[in-house]
Amino acid sequence: MKSPILILAALALGTGAALADPVEGRWSTQPDDNGNTGVVEITQCGNRFCGTLIESRHADGSTFQSENVGRRIVWDMEPRGDGAYRDGQIWAPDRDQTYRSRMDLQGNHLTVAGCVLFICRDQTWTRTD
Repeated sequence: MKSPILILAALALGTGAALADPVEGRWSTQPDDNGNTGVVEITQCGNRFCGTLIESRHADGSTFQSENVGRRIVWDMEPRGDGAYRDGQIWAPDRDQTYRSRMDLQGNHLTVAGCVLFICRDQTWTRTD
């Protein structure tokens, strides 16, 4: 007979994995102004979400060492339900600028927008995991 404590522990671990937010994971960016792309890993940071650049790629898909790998480029994204994330910030490495940001998730595509005043620049990222 299995111990009730072991059964409860297994259920608790299974529940945690089932509650992962759909935005969590690895996302491939669109090419930046220089033709480079990256892989951003989005994770929960407290009650919000953040994203760290974990890989940089040339236009031909080969990886390269970048001083930006390991840098947080998305932070403070608040989940609003129905795939919407708001009130965050995003840093654009190709322009070395930080913008107010929002994200919208639809299936395996994440539209990420950075805005200054009423002018927004957006990209659609694709899930890689």
